[in-house]
Amino acid sequence: MAETETPLDPEYSPPLFEPDQSDDYTRYLLHSKAEILAVLRALINKGAMITVHFDQGHSFLLTSMIALSTDHNQIILDLGSNEEMNKRALQATKLIFVTNIDKVKVQFSLGELSSTQFEGRAAFLGVVPETLLRLQRREYFRLSTPIANPIKLNVMVRRNDNSVLHVELRLVDVSGGGVGLMATPDQAQYFQKGDTLPDCKVMLPNEGLLVATLCVRTLFDVTTRNGARLVRLGCEFVGLPALRLTMVQRYITRIERERKAQLSGMH
Repeated sequence: MAETETPLDPEYSPPLFEPDQSDDYTRYLLHSKAEILAVLRALINKGAMITVHFDQGHSFLLTSMIALSTDHNQIILDLGSNEEMNKRALQATKLIFVTNIDKVKVQFSLGELSSTQFEGRAAFLGVVPETLLRLQRREYFRLSTPIANPIKLNVMVRRNDNSVLHVELRLVDVSGGGVGLMATPDQAQYFQKGDTLPDCKVMLPNEGLLVATLCVRTLFDVTTRNGARLVRLGCEFVGLPALRLTMVQRYITRIERERKAQLSGMH
């Protein structure tokens, strides 16, 4: 994949988050230099491809980490294949490095890169980051709920005048850790990142009524294939009792088993 200003590759993904602006992922941030160096060494040993985003995310290049400096304070990286992009990376004042190692997302940011020589060839030089994100694989299997018979979640929200509004949202996925919901723009105005939503109710088919407290973790706009604009909410269960978690996991296991049986019957 060549470097470009307008990446069209389906595997392209923008930076996951700004390490100095997000609190959603703080539990995955490494601050210990020894731990950070261990991750960087793993990237070197595995020859992991790293995407470097800069120019406010409008430009990127592909590189890999070659070595650590002898004092373990700097990293040495390959140049990208596009000379113009390499020049622009050297002029950038904020660069975000994103990669995967053993299916775990790794990300860190640097304020600048400089030019160096390593084993007779040109390379990038940067400082070892002070923090590094190592986002472990999901704790729970996430099941996309059936589209043909959509499941609805009911929640009560407060309007600006303090009156209560009953909102019904479509459940798009569920896991032992939380749910994904789809809202219209009108509905989405009542939700903000960090909101706690008590007494949410959802009827899980053949399992019963699940009542839970949710915390809104993410909101982002989506456009459906027919052009409709919606807002997706990612919500985390808060203090879900063990019996209710068992209900969720039982539902997920059953639906997944039914899907696998359907697929095997089609062959």
